[in-house]
Amino acid sequence: MSLSSVVYATDATGLTAADLEGFFVDWPVRPSAERHLELLGGSDHVVVAREGVDGRVIGFVTAISDGVLSAFIPLLEVLPEWQGQGVGTELVRRIIAELDELYMVDLSCDPELEGFYRRFGLTPMTGMGRRRRALLGD
Repeated sequence: MSLSSVVYATDATGLTAADLEGFFVDWPVRPSAERHLELLGGSDHVVVAREGVDGRVIGFVTAISDGVLSAFIPLLEVLPEWQGQGVGTELVRRIIAELDELYMVDLSCDPELEGFYRRFGLTPMTGMGRRRRALLGD
């Protein structure tokens, strides 16, 4: 499929675990497709990119927000074969637009991705975090 056939949606309604195969490639422990579906449903904001209207999901971005001042973007994923074609850029552009009225929008990323996110007006900050890999399983 071509980039012109990519369809973006702002909810995960109607998705199944089968639509979500192939994500979290470089993660040491990958969430299952079922867990992935749960996280999309539990997010305050989500944008998914699909191959056509009913095709498989090729990318997604999520945000968690208090709806008043702040939001956090925990996940942006694009299937490997679709990376470098503008899908991630469009996903971030759309989620940032949804969050435009908020005072702060934060995310964490590896240093090599800072340039990508700077294009959207984000700037590097110091952060802290904890990862409990055992909780990713079913």
